[in-house]
Amino acid sequence: MAHPKKTNSDKLALQAAVDRYIANPTVPTFNYKQVSAAIGVENPTHHRAVALYLAELAFDGDLIEVAPGKYKVPTHSIMATGTFVRLRNGKNSVVTDDDGQSIFVAERNSMHALNGDRVSVTIAARVKGREPEAVVNEILEKREQTFIGTLRVDKHFATLATDSKYLATDILIPKPRLKGGQTGDKAVVRIIDWPEDSNNPRGEVVDILGKTGENDAEIHAILAEFGLPYKYPQAVEKAADKIDAGITPEEVSLREDMRGVTTFTIDPKDAKDFDDALSIRRLPNGNYEIGVHIADVTHYVHPDTIIDREAQDRATSVYLVDRVVPMLPEHLSNGICSLRPNEEKLTFSVIFEMDDRAKILASRIGRTVICSDRRFTYEEAQDVIETGKGDYVKEIQTLDRLAKILRKERYDNGSVEFDRMEVRFDIDEKGHPTGVYFKESKDANKLIEEFMLLANRTVATFIGQQRAKKKSKAFVYRVHDMPDPGKLADLSTLSRAFGYKVKATGSSKEVNRSINKMLADVKGKGEENFLSTLAIRSMAKAIYTTTNIGHYGLGFDYYTHFTSPIRRYPDMMVHRLLERYLRGGRSVNLEKLEELCKHSSDMEQLAANAERASIKYKQVEYMNDHLGEVYSGVISGVTEWGLYVELDDNKCEGLVPVRDLADDYYDFDEKNYSLVGRRHNNRYRLGDKVQVQVARANLDRKQLDFVLVDEKNPPRSLANLGSATPTSQLLKSKKKRQGSGSRGNKSRGKSHGRRK
Repeated sequence: MAHPKKTNSDKLALQAAVDRYIANPTVPTFNYKQVSAAIGVENPTHHRAVALYLAELAFDGDLIEVAPGKYKVPTHSIMATGTFVRLRNGKNSVVTDDDGQSIFVAERNSMHALNGDRVSVTIAARVKGREPEAVVNEILEKREQTFIGTLRVDKHFATLATDSKYLATDILIPKPRLKGGQTGDKAVVRIIDWPEDSNNPRGEVVDILGKTGENDAEIHAILAEFGLPYKYPQAVEKAADKIDAGITPEEVSLREDMRGVTTFTIDPKDAKDFDDALSIRRLPNGNYEIGVHIADVTHYVHPDTIIDREAQDRATSVYLVDRVVPMLPEHLSNGICSLRPNEEKLTFSVIFEMDDRAKILASRIGRTVICSDRRFTYEEAQDVIETGKGDYVKEIQTLDRLAKILRKERYDNGSVEFDRMEVRFDIDEKGHPTGVYFKESKDANKLIEEFMLLANRTVATFIGQQRAKKKSKAFVYRVHDMPDPGKLADLSTLSRAFGYKVKATGSSKEVNRSINKMLADVKGKGEENFLSTLAIRSMAKAIYTTTNIGHYGLGFDYYTHFTSPIRRYPDMMVHRLLERYLRGGRSVNLEKLEELCKHSSDMEQLAANAERASIKYKQVEYMNDHLGEVYSGVISGVTEWGLYVELDDNKCEGLVPVRDLADDYYDFDEKNYSLVGRRHNNRYRLGDKVQVQVARANLDRKQLDFVLVDEKNPPRSLANLGSATPTSQLLKSKKKRQGSGSRGNKSRGKSHGRRK
């Protein structure tokens, strides 16, 4: 039988040893393993006792838990520096530099620091039962702040009302700083001062975008919100206009001449920037020669010129609902560089010799000159594939057959198959959406995608694959990391509940094959949306980097972006590096190249956010014409504040606020993506089918609110729904806006792997 006194004595001795350590710790922050090692404890039981004691000390306020299981010793006050985080709901904080801890800052203690400002703070000692607080002592570095909103001009001053999540107050603007702005204008305003004794910051107008509610003004506001340019500098346009195509006999003599080979482009019907073309001919030995020809943009855009600097800053074209904001001036993107039919063009090409079974027997990379014979839309090429009638039937059907073999091999080798539908809008002359339709990826799209993937992979392998005793040269890779293990485990568990098997462990090939089988088996079934959404969310984001870890989603060891230099700066970087290394040039500076990769990844994410925001705006604008109507949909997101529902008819997404679920009190079950009622155990889960009524449409916040409709909750009248305040009346309205923003749908653009 155990002896209680001895056990209690051991416990007290252990706690005393921990107390001695934390009285004079050897590191700023520590966990139970570090403390156990420091006091010489090795027994797992004692490890648990140390962990429990540290947790008790933190609960009592004697330690600060800076992260789960990670602690530091509080002092009466701690001086620190960090980055200020301002939120319109008043939950301001500072993220400290030393340990990344997020500490609450009351507005009265903020010195009116703005989001992103660098600050010096004093952190008060933690009081038992309360979170620590910080007081801003000094704003060390002000970040330039611009906000988008609607102007109201009064007799003596003006204000900007903004829905920014980072600012809760209006911005006061002295009339001399209005830049001609008038009431109702959508404007970009820079904060210039925030006096300590004032509740409102002072600002100046940077630009007037147009009248609130007008299409151009709202689209430009979306771009400005994400820090993306909404107009082209005239100096860059003028520099581009001076560039000549320059296809001289001397230039042609330096390239492989492929003007006599059957060549064509296949692109969306509204595309103007044709940056890729395919050629095909039969060789005397019976094999096929297939060329992937890419616009030779870097022949015209040289490093460190005004055009190149602008392209580098932008890093990508931005594809919005009703327009493309190009990376390069239109004289280049839609003119000289665009592979238009019946025009000689300079290209950078990857040319394959392929047998009848799509086996690649040889390949070469080099600069070429081509002349496209035909410009196909995807719809036209698809019609040729399906009917066997039209121009270049034999060539297109051969490419389609070879592409399908390549595609099957790719999936057999572990590539993940995500076919997502794209949402498009019919838009009138004023930019107002009048209808919604869907664009699916068919064989013609997949044909182009497959050969672009092959070219990208070939280029990356050519540079990245280490030769004997030679170090690989610095290069730009498109990489995709392994899925999040926890999310993959959740996907496996939840899939099993529906009778599908997804492997959470094993080789990437095995895991991806199991995901593909599940995605194929779930097609057309009630759980399709739920499980396919979870599968996508388990994946990491693809990025640009000089460190090659392979592309998990595609199942490629080497992958890059080479095929779209008109609209992606990384592709221009790849073209320059490829030319350099083909000539035997030395490796470039790795650190500088990595900086450009990171910038390109960041800008790609901003562009994607803007694209989603533009789609969301048009969805809300479209649904504003359908208030009170009832739709069927599927739960596309579950949060503690409500359910997101995607409508079947048009893929518009809105929020059912949890406050409107009046039949019960609902708890958020994060692990099972559900809201669960406490009393009746009603469960709303990701992927569930529901009926909803369109209740509110807030254009400023790009937010739709729905209410659930069922046998117990029939549709309501518009008056009872409380329809949204029209945009034109927002300036007069002082009602608190409710709800939270919704996510957008997949963005518009070319269908051949724009994000892969």
